[in-house]
Amino acid sequence: QVQLVESGGGLVQAGGSLRLSCLASQSIFSITVMGWYRQAPGNQRELVAKITSGGSTNYADSVKGRFTISRDNAKNTVYLSMNSLKPEDTAVYICNGERYSTRTTYWGQGTQVTVSS
Repeated sequence: QVQLVESGGGLVQAGGSLRLSCLASQSIFSITVMGWYRQAPGNQRELVAKITSGGSTNYADSVKGRFTISRDNAKNTVYLSMNSLKPEDTAVYICNGERYSTRTTYWGQGTQVTVSS
């Protein structure tokens, strides 16, 4: 079982930046897709960004041009760089991994991001 631990959240003013990290307890080399989701109070969990083992990325329209996802397989870590943050980006950000070969999905506990206006 792969454990995912997020870090890097916090309180930032609108227009500011944060970089989230997701450290896996085992190698992520064979995890097909790694991603970041977010969930704000009263809202459903939504996909923010994802990256395949081959490096292909996909972003929610609301974060395109502001957020960048990357993965470092050697460090078992996935990052989410967030720039030009807006109050509406406030949410718990949750790391996700999907291993297609075994149809297994992994979730972290989440890290809070709060953007003040």
